[in-house]
Amino acid sequence: MERILEILEHDATMTPQQIAVMLDKDEAEVAAQIKAYEDNKTILGKRAVINWDKTQRQQVSALIELKVTPQRGEGFDAVAERIYQYEQVSSLYLMSGGFDIMVVVEGKTMQEVALFVAEKLAPMNNVISTATHFVLKKYKVDGVVMDPDTEDKREVMSL
Repeated sequence: MERILEILEHDATMTPQQIAVMLDKDEAEVAAQIKAYEDNKTILGKRAVINWDKTQRQQVSALIELKVTPQRGEGFDAVAERIYQYEQVSSLYLMSGGFDIMVVVEGKTMQEVALFVAEKLAPMNNVISTATHFVLKKYKVDGVVMDPDTEDKREVMSL
């Protein structure tokens, strides 16, 4: 039944009835499976992907790489838990490579994000160093092309 998850990941607005038709399943069975996924925390939420550039809202995104010292007996989890508590943090990942943790931060201005890094992240005991990268333009977010008009133009050009 992972196909239900794939469908919802692609379009969270799909109803159990629509999914049942797509999968040739009983609607009640699909609804029960979705409820089970929500109950066991497989489905954690449903979101819309918003292109904030098309609104009046001021928003800046930044990717902040952190080198950290893992805590004895808890590894990176304790550090990550402290970081993801901040409302400015939209995503947080443990990663391989030159840095240990990637923090995605949202703010109103570059200065607000820079102050968050300087006042909240950099001073943490376990943080050895940071590298901040401001997002200049989003082309694709969570599998969604941010300027669908561009994709339509490419289709016409390839015909």
